Amino acid sequence: MILVINPNSDQAVTDGLAAALVPYGPHFHCISIPDSPATISTAEDVARSGLRVLEVAAEYPRARAIITACFSDPGLDLLRAAGRTAFGIQECGILTAMARADRFGIIALSPRSVPRHTVRMRQMGVLDRLAGEVALSGASALEAGTSPVVLEETLEAGATLVSMGAGAIVLGCAGFAPRRRLLEERLGVPVIDPAQAAAVMALGAVLA
Repeated sequence: MILVINPNSDQAVTDGLAAALVPYGPHFHCISIPDSPATISTAEDVARSGLRVLEVAAEYPRARAIITACFSDPGLDLLRAAGRTAFGIQECGILTAMARADRFGIIALSPRSVPRHTVRMRQMGVLDRLAGEVALSGASALEAGTSPVVLEETLEAGATLVSMGAGAIVLGCAGFAPRRRLLEERLGVPVIDPAQAAAVMALGAVLA
């Protein structure tokens, strides 16, 4: 079993994650963290949820791999330090995008998400492959996959990234999952659902 932890408390987002992973088989168990915020939106949220991710993962000692399904990768380093096979969706989404195009772009939920993402990319050493990151005006994780208004804003952000030279676009939240295929069709470049990217890498690790 591969444990997929949605570090926020929105069960609808977790349900969307589970639906997005159906094509990859019955290997995934998706859960929320009920006492977390509905959207991970600040550095404090990331720090607190990272500790909760580690605690929740400890309740599943037989999980063969763990995916932390928030684009800030909360708890990823803690899980690895604890000896768990762990994958973060930001890291996996970016690596997948770089396998599809020379330069990639990211659509973030809000402007305050961008500095956190940049820190992670600096740690990964991939900033020279980044065409740019465009933030929405401030959507929730749930709105990213459900709101018609947010969909139009997302399409505009994606078009901006393509004009900046992005050959692939990474969706900067697990909540975007229901919109990936539509966005790819409308934007004309590969659009990466980072949770799906992490799922493929986790499967490669546990099934090899």
